[in-house]
Amino acid sequence: MRNTIALLAALTLQVALAASATAQSETLSTRIGTLKLENGYPAPATLEKLYDEMEFQRATQTFLWGLPAVGFYGLREAQRKNFGALDGEIVMYQSLKDKAGMLTPNLTTLYAFTFWNMAEQGPLVVEVPAGATAGGVDDIWQRPVIDMGQTGPDQGLGGKYLILPPGGPELNPTGYYVVRSPTNQIWFGTRGLSPDPAEAEATVRKHRVYAWKDRAAPGETKYIPVGGREWASWQPSDIRYFEQLKAILEPEPVEVRDGYFHAMLRSLGIEPGKPFTPDARRRKILGDAALTGELMARANAFDKRFPGATVFAGTRWEYANMVELDQQTPAFSQLDERASWFYEAIANTSGMQGRILGFGQVYLETSRDKDGAWLDGAKSYHLRVPPNAPVKQFWSFTLYENTTRAPLQTPQGAADISSRKPGLEVNADGSVDLYFGPRKPATANANFVQTVPGKGWFTYFRLYAPTEAYFNKTWALPDLEKIR
Repeated sequence: MRNTIALLAALTLQVALAASATAQSETLSTRIGTLKLENGYPAPATLEKLYDEMEFQRATQTFLWGLPAVGFYGLREAQRKNFGALDGEIVMYQSLKDKAGMLTPNLTTLYAFTFWNMAEQGPLVVEVPAGATAGGVDDIWQRPVIDMGQTGPDQGLGGKYLILPPGGPELNPTGYYVVRSPTNQIWFGTRGLSPDPAEAEATVRKHRVYAWKDRAAPGETKYIPVGGREWASWQPSDIRYFEQLKAILEPEPVEVRDGYFHAMLRSLGIEPGKPFTPDARRRKILGDAALTGELMARANAFDKRFPGATVFAGTRWEYANMVELDQQTPAFSQLDERASWFYEAIANTSGMQGRILGFGQVYLETSRDKDGAWLDGAKSYHLRVPPNAPVKQFWSFTLYENTTRAPLQTPQGAADISSRKPGLEVNADGSVDLYFGPRKPATANANFVQTVPGKGWFTYFRLYAPTEAYFNKTWALPDLEKIR
């Protein structure tokens, strides 16, 4: 009996050992490939694959998070390298060719931009003239520090603005609008709103920008014309993206809301005060992540899946700008909404949100036709703007290439059409028929904008000083319809 019990015990142990030996090695099939475990631990090759994937995922998400900062950097560097503009020197963007390197510019009004680094140059003074201008100062995340001109506290009457850096002494001089920026690097931009181009330029050129320390004798502000030079400022989709993100973040304090993203950047070798020297393995991961991140950003911008994006029920029109001024809601930070807007565009101010009656601008966009198909540069489309467009000033359509988000460049030399266009054909009832395509359709009127075969495109419909009919949706814009 004892021998039988001993034999059974030995057999049981052998079975247990055999089962244990079988359980020591496990292979899992996952989205990132086959992963091998040994006694529950990742095998050496699996460890490397998991860490590579961790870095890749962190890099794609920091790509989306960093879009406004890298957009800021790209425009500043373009001004420096292409136009020789130093901080405090204002570049003037007037024509379509001037704006060809910019993310989704308005082609109806004059732009004027400059940058400033308060860590190097101290507080900034901006003197805004009276007249038809609207602009303001943004920080590196393109959050508005303060609006200026018609949409600012001076309400178009002009005034002096003092921008202070994060930290540092409080200043409250008489006669200034004083505000503190959360970042050292800032961007001043404005637009001339007069329908007379000469008057708009003359008014914009009256702005003065200088250091607070030079206020006793600030000298003249330098204005630099683009002069038709070729340039580009959109975010890169390779390792340069992370190099630029490192550079723009270097002189800035870390905000509490961004702490986890900075933790992810550290794991990628991006850390303040330390050189960024990725090895070949990490360069490959970051390059792949930048390309994938760019495509994620494109999907997030043109196929918005966050709530409330649709403007007019049953149409393809979406709100382009759904970003709160501080990029926060009571429940979360607006990662997707922010990435969508700043992949496509530059800057944000209260005047650009389109939420106040008779104030600022509305930005509506579409990248699809009535049937839901992507807009195709090889196809022709028609759109009828209903009468009595809800604007106090004017409306405009501008066409952009979907990969660069810059204005379409065509032999026609026009990427927009607006209610200010000389010779715009208006129907007897006040509606306006518009036509888009590679060639002017035989049935089209003079309101035609050319597109490019082989290129996808999208359009912004801008309403300047929107009226009640826009807000209560008693006026609605129909979809673009493909001409069969």
